Amino acid sequence: MSKKERQVAAIENGTVIDHIPANKTFDVVNLLGLQSLHIPVTIGYNFSSEKVGEKGIIKVSDRFFTDAEISRLSIVAPNVILNIIQDYEVVEKKRVVTPDVVRGIVKCNNPKCITNNEPMLTLFNVVDKKEGILKCHYCEKQQNIKKVILCD
Repeated sequence: MSKKERQVAAIENGTVIDHIPANKTFDVVNLLGLQSLHIPVTIGYNFSSEKVGEKGIIKVSDRFFTDAEISRLSIVAPNVILNIIQDYEVVEKKRVVTPDVVRGIVKCNNPKCITNNEPMLTLFNVVDKKEGILKCHYCEKQQNIKKVILCD
């Protein structure tokens, strides 16, 4: 696809988050706190994609994300690709990798877990990255990454 055919305007420098499942686009926005940035952010969703059917894409001008921020994305959109843009060209592609530990991102699905009854951060160990299985550090309840609820 040529630059003239793009459905979303190119950025000079920054990060493009691509191949987001369309229904997870705004989860990514919230997870990265993009709505509070004071720089241009372009959000598109329901674009046609051979890889994921319908996809979202987010372009963030003049912003490069840390590895910790990138790993958080794996909770809501495990197969996204980050394109690092400099002078309108892709200089690096990064695939999102699920971390070994997930802290303060998702809620425990056990209503009796201490994290649902006391003001404290959740903590999960990722016990199976391929299947997306998280295990609560406190109550040891397992849950599938596809069914998690994000913390407020």
